[in-house]
Amino acid sequence: MIRIVSTLRLEQLEYDSRAAREHVREVTGSANEAFGEHIRELYVTTDRAERAEATTSEVGAILKRAMEELAAAQQELLLKDIEIRRLREELESEPTEGEALTVLLHYGEPHSIYASREEAHADVAVHGKPADLVWGPRGERSARECEWSCEPFIYDAAANGFRRAFMPAPEPVGGAA
Repeated sequence: MIRIVSTLRLEQLEYDSRAAREHVREVTGSANEAFGEHIRELYVTTDRAERAEATTSEVGAILKRAMEELAAAQQELLLKDIEIRRLREELESEPTEGEALTVLLHYGEPHSIYASREEAHADVAVHGKPADLVWGPRGERSARECEWSCEPFIYDAAANGFRRAFMPAPEPVGGAA
């Protein structure tokens, strides 16, 4: 079958073909533009995700350090709370008549105060004296002549304070006897 096509029909087909090609170019351009926009959005989204992941990692490390510091602070707070309770109990307990303290003297000058004579003797070992040092009476020597000596003090309720357990003999004034 042979079909005869007129020039008008050929021109119409060419015109339709050009219009279709133009339409294809427009659609292809729009598709390329949309694809490019999607790719840009993909890059932006990927960048945000990577930054968020890095930030999450940093925040995790910071949180871990903060939790460690918090645990240490809580431990320190607990120890301080225990110490405060102990000190409050000590403060609230009033001394009883005859309760003794020991003052450690270094060449007659007060060095430290201890609850017992044994604690004072143990502290002298820290200052270079042997731990098994034999402590003897001072005798007639003054406290200034002894490198280390201990003086007991007892609580006197009448005076509302501590006083020496043994009062030294008064020294004569100006050589008078």
